[in-house]
Amino acid sequence: MSRQNLSLFSPVESPHDEGSSDKINLPVVLHGKALSQAQPQGSQGFPLPVDVKSLSDNTIICACRGVTKGAVVEAINMGHASLPSIANCCKAGSDCDDCHDQIAQLIVAYKPTSPKKPKLNKIEEAKLEKDGLDCLPDIQRYAASGNWEEMTEDDKHRFKWYGVFFRKQTPGNFMMRIRMVCGFSNARQFRVLADMSDEFGKGFCDLTTRQQIQMRWFTIDQVPEIWRRLADVGLTSQQTGMDNIRGVCGCPMAGLTPHELFNAEPVGRELTNDILNNKEFTNLPRKFNITITGCLENCCHTETQDIALVPSYRELEGRQINGFNVFVGGKQGSGGFTPAKNLDVFVPPEEAAALCADIVRIYRDHGFREARTRARLAFLIDDYGINWLRAELQRRSGRMLEQAGPEIRKKTHVDHLGIHPQRHLPSNEGTPLFSVGLLVPVGRITTAQMRGVADLAERYGNGEIRLTVQQNLIVPNIPESKIGALTDEPIFQELPFDPSPIMRGLVSCVGSDYCHLALIETKGWAIDVARELDRRTAGRKILPLTIHWSGCPAGCGLHQVSTIGLQGCRTRLDGEVVDAAHVCVNGNTGPQTRVAADLMYDVPCDQLADALEPLIRYLPRQ
Repeated sequence: MSRQNLSLFSPVESPHDEGSSDKINLPVVLHGKALSQAQPQGSQGFPLPVDVKSLSDNTIICACRGVTKGAVVEAINMGHASLPSIANCCKAGSDCDDCHDQIAQLIVAYKPTSPKKPKLNKIEEAKLEKDGLDCLPDIQRYAASGNWEEMTEDDKHRFKWYGVFFRKQTPGNFMMRIRMVCGFSNARQFRVLADMSDEFGKGFCDLTTRQQIQMRWFTIDQVPEIWRRLADVGLTSQQTGMDNIRGVCGCPMAGLTPHELFNAEPVGRELTNDILNNKEFTNLPRKFNITITGCLENCCHTETQDIALVPSYRELEGRQINGFNVFVGGKQGSGGFTPAKNLDVFVPPEEAAALCADIVRIYRDHGFREARTRARLAFLIDDYGINWLRAELQRRSGRMLEQAGPEIRKKTHVDHLGIHPQRHLPSNEGTPLFSVGLLVPVGRITTAQMRGVADLAERYGNGEIRLTVQQNLIVPNIPESKIGALTDEPIFQELPFDPSPIMRGLVSCVGSDYCHLALIETKGWAIDVARELDRRTAGRKILPLTIHWSGCPAGCGLHQVSTIGLQGCRTRLDGEVVDAAHVCVNGNTGPQTRVAADLMYDVPCDQLADALEPLIRYLPRQ
């Protein structure tokens, strides 16, 4: 589509003679040079849309098929409210996408408002009754009484707005998800989490693929004390579940890696501060994931996100401006991995948090709220089109949007494990500093290991600890003079910085032990299969790879973006139902995004080592 046709409508002048009294009702075509001449333009930006209702019914919307505005509006009135549905009904937009943004704005403008309320799903009904942030007195009441059995289903859903998760597998014992912006943490926080997991839990925590920490096994009466201790060290569990922005991810080495265009963590923190305790963002149609990174090393699985800001630059007013290209509509569950689409927008860091907030508001106002399986941003983009989203974003922002800059990220994925040089800190100028990335097998970490990492961070670094989206940890800011002693630390026997290629790329969701959606127990199988594959391939050169496990199609383990992806299932073997997995291969995120291709189905977990060994040895790394 030509740049001049991105945003909308301009009448082409009638060819009859000036002053003629014969009024010929000619159709107006919405393509061609007249559009760019009539629309307000910026030298670098997109044209601003005009009011679609001001157009006459005989205005041609789809030039390919000659479909008028009147025909499109008639289709909308018949109940067709998405791009595919309208293309099916009146053929508008069925041959190309040049008119998709026009059709989408007509849908928004003319979609009938029925006197009957739409049939909402049960979560939407619960939110209409009470906003998630308004349930705090209910949590406090249950905490005071300890009577968790009296909790209603709506209570169990709403409590997730404060990060308190009822789990069917552990009735009476809860999970809490702790928010970490871009994975930033420190030794003091780790010690507090370890102490609480010993006192209220069973001596372990889980690191997630969203750079957060999950505590388990506490009871409802312990929640106020847990919150008090979290607040003392600058942590919160607020809005880490349900229909919220679950957490803002980013490069775990932000501000320290020499391989970044700029430090993007302050943008992630600004957005987090804007959304927390703000009811503008607590009633979304479904969960919402955001990653903001200035790292060139493709370390964040950005294409799986509802919004992903990735590093780029533009030449504006004679100078280079570093900032972000914007990708939208990525997801994992609800029908499988859908890679985020390039919105063709560039935004400087000082405007980035506001732009993300505007996209979230668009999703909040237009997202589907009837069936939760169709409620993600990806489906809104499918229905209205990427051009509509850009035009609506520009309308809300009230200013011209700059076109995207060049793609500058590396094609390969980087996990930040191992010992690496980093940027100097201002206080250590001239002193070479290093980071060490530690493998936490499948993200499950004991409280003793948490304290060990905290000790490491304080003895060798400045107390900082970073969490990665691969469920691992980084201790940064280690002077070169301490590296020799560091490598002898006993913690590396359990959390190695130089793991085998198979263990290095291992990621797993929590599985059926703690998630009612999962069909199999994943973490135990993941470790057992990886160890067996390590044994079988010992001494062989193994190309870098990732092996990701998800217990169900929701894809929390990101199995469709890995070299080898495993999705849990159940199958019958010799008359017995056993744990099994579907196998897919060669998924990837970044500039060369690929959805993993299905390869094998219903492989029993105790036979997976046999099935995967040839793949690990001979599968091409595309």
